[in-house]
Amino acid sequence: MTEHHNRRGVIAMTVGMVCFVLNDTLVKFVSDTLPTSQLIFLRGLMAVLGLFVLAYATDRSHFSRAGLSHLGNKWVVLRSALDGAASLVYLSALFHMPIGDVTAINMSTPLLIALLSGLLLGVHVSGRNWLIIGLGFIGVLLVVQPQADGFNAWAWVALAGTLLHALRDLSVRFIAPHIPSMVITIGTALAATVMAGIWSIATPWQAVSAVHWLMMAAAAVLLSSGYFFLIKATRIADMSVVAPFRYMGLLTAVLAGYVIWGDIPNAMAWCGMLLLVGAGMLMLRLNRQASSMGEH
Repeated sequence: MTEHHNRRGVIAMTVGMVCFVLNDTLVKFVSDTLPTSQLIFLRGLMAVLGLFVLAYATDRSHFSRAGLSHLGNKWVVLRSALDGAASLVYLSALFHMPIGDVTAINMSTPLLIALLSGLLLGVHVSGRNWLIIGLGFIGVLLVVQPQADGFNAWAWVALAGTLLHALRDLSVRFIAPHIPSMVITIGTALAATVMAGIWSIATPWQAVSAVHWLMMAAAAVLLSSGYFFLIKATRIADMSVVAPFRYMGLLTAVLAGYVIWGDIPNAMAWCGMLLLVGAGMLMLRLNRQASSMGEH
């Protein structure tokens, strides 16, 4: 990957993570009054509609028989299924935990990606990158501060969602370059919506206020944007470079938690966040240096 592609990937990853966390903030707020399955299903419907409108406005070829046929590609289906399952598992944990804690757990995704890349794909991960990602994971632990009375079952659910997110991101590498990112994004949104819809059949529905409709609509826009930017980042850039920039989502989550729910991280958590961000910056700098040396 060239430095130009990595730079674009970093920007896409950062924007995507901020969009995801803002989406999480809105749906967590609405989850106080609506069942999880109903909320995810309704938000998903709006997200799918928004994506189709965006696809139609930007490139109508997505609506041709050839364009829509990509939705049936086995790797697109697999990625969509993994993301749909990850969304349901992750949001279930989010609705029962502080947003900063569940987001911090999700920040271990880069470490899991590196581990799975080595175990499943035989990808060589340098000792230097292992060390940096490991430091980032220590930062996650400092933020979460697992204790017998604090690291409850929902934290394990969040970890399960994080594992599914890592598998989802790895699967993107097997999708052919000619398949548009928008098609992958639509497939992802459809999968999560269908899964939530099936789940909602067994759950009593609640009336939705006008304010909550507006909040879910905004969440759908943010979710769709997050999907698109995340897929862009993982397709155009070196994963070891862009993965640490998931940590930008943690800063957004902490800010949202403070503004909306009054959650204030303690000194140890702040140290963990600094370590997370520092690890990400160091990863980018070292990879840029290596790229520059390779060009000379």
